[in-house]
Order: sequence, then structure tokens, then C-alpha cells
Amino acid sequence: MKIFLYIFSFIIVCIAPFLGEIPISLKDILEPSSTTYTIFWDLRVSRVVLAFFVGGILALGGLIFQIIFKNELITPYTLGIASGTTLFTAISIVFFPALYLSISSVFGSIITILILYYISKQINKSSIAVSTNSILLIGIALSYFYSSALMLVFYMSNLQENYSIVRFTLGSLDTVGFTSGIVVMIVSFIFYGVVHINKEKIKLLLICNDTAFLKGLNVHKINILLLVVVSLSVGICISFVGPIGFIGLVIPHIIKLIYKKSADKLFFPVFFFGGIFLVFSDLLARNLNTDSALPIGVVTAFIGAPFFVYLLVRRSKKV
Repeated sequence: MKIFLYIFSFIIVCIAPFLGEIPISLKDILEPSSTTYTIFWDLRVSRVVLAFFVGGILALGGLIFQIIFKNELITPYTLGIASGTTLFTAISIVFFPALYLSISSVFGSIITILILYYISKQINKSSIAVSTNSILLIGIALSYFYSSALMLVFYMSNLQENYSIVRFTLGSLDTVGFTSGIVVMIVSFIFYGVVHINKEKIKLLLICNDTAFLKGLNVHKINILLLVVVSLSVGICISFVGPIGFIGLVIPHIIKLIYKKSADKLFFPVFFFGGIFLVFSDLLARNLNTDSALPIGVVTAFIGAPFFVYLLVRRSKKV
């Protein structure tokens, strides 16, 4: 089963650049003077690279959040981090057009996670762990607040800025050249490296925060480190592709069902198949018979929303 999944993933990555509105053959990609050569390398291959590493970051970020908050429904998306990042990006588009979107996106994600962490600690000051009883509701409340603020910014903008905000909020992997892909790839390597280095500490968090504290782990410090790293990584991803939801929710749970191992042994599979999932979703979005390009966020939401409902139903049955 696992070997088949890796083979299937390899096939998807290989065929993805060849499929699209303009068919491309092997002969075309070897002729630098042809238009299809430029389309293949500068548009499609770069798009696949960007999709893979963005998907990997979002999936692994979701798994880390679920470990920290001890809640399988929590991801950077459901906690409002994507909404906060989108809001600050929209503010940058309207009021600070000279500012790099990556700066405003990262700032928005950090502000949101600090608010979440502060409120969760205030709810239960006596606990070593990050309080999770109400954290999901806090994230939903923040998402509604950010959405309202986003609409306010939207109505204060002109027509061109409106279009930019709408396109950004729907998510898009449109890219020219490898600059975006290389930046996200470097971010993903740093992110994965931090997670791997702290693997044993994360393993202790999986048992119990109180137990981890008794074993000498500075729970507060490792939580803050992971939260900041995830927030920065997700913020940078969103600055390039917009908010793409449900990857951090769907992939970790599917991988857990397939591998049936502890979460500390699933970092690579979650990262890898998160990337493959987004590449596959983008492949569907590009090849569906629509009048215009279908935003990638629509495809991931179409798959992820029913899965989210399924998890809620399964969770209620356990209780």
C-alpha cells in the first residue's frame, strides 16, 4: 500500500507539467527556442515545485498544531491564522502597496498566533500545557473578526485593489519562474529541520505536557518555538499563494490512518503527501473544463470540508 502510494505520487509529479490547456510532448521540452519550452519550465515545472513545498509546509504545520494544542481539529486554517494573514495582506494591498506582501503576511500570522496563545494561557493559568478546551472557539471568533475587517478593507479599496484581494483570498499557484518556488523550498527545509531537531521533545509533548515538564522539558519554550516557526512558514506560503485551506487537516489524519504510527514518526510522510496532495489538486484545477482557471483553494475546500464534517461526527461519537 505504502509503496503503491509513493509510486503513484512519483507518476503525478512527472505527468503534472505535461497536462494543461496546451498539451506538451517530450520533444517540446528539449527545444529552448520553442514557446512550449518556456511554458513547460517557467510556468508548469515551477508551479509543481511551488505546489509541492507549499503543500508540505501546510500539512506538517497542521500536524504540529494538533500536537501542541492536543486537538485533532486544529490547523493554522481553523485557528484563524490564514484569515489573519489574509487580512494583513489585504491591508498592505490597499494602504501600503510598496510593502512586500510577504512582510505583511508573516506579521499577520505572528500577531494571530500570539493572540491565540495568550488567550489560551489566560483561560487556564494553573496548567503547564496550552489550554485547548476553548482554543477552537477562540480561533473561530478571530476568523469572524478578521473576515469582518477584511470586508471593511474591501469596501475601502478601488476596483483594481478589489480584484487583487479577491484573487488572493481564493488562492492561486500562478507563478512565473522559480523564484517563489525556491524561496518556499528554503523555508520548508528550515521548517522541517527545526521539527526534526526537536523530534524527541515533540515526542514528549505527545505523551503529556505535564509528563514532559517532569522530565525536564521546557514546555512553554518548545511550544513558542514551534508556534513561531509554523506561523512564519505558513505566513510566507500564504504571501505567495494565498490561503489554501484544509491541507493541514486532511493529510495528517489520512497518513495516521495509513501508517498507524505515532505522530513523531510521521513528519516526512505528512510533509511528502501534503505536497503531492496540492500538486494533484492543482492538476485537477488546471484541467477541469471551466471558462477560467479554477482557484486552487476551491478544490482543496471541496475535498477538505466534507472530511472536516466527518471528523466532527467521529469526535462526537467518541465523546
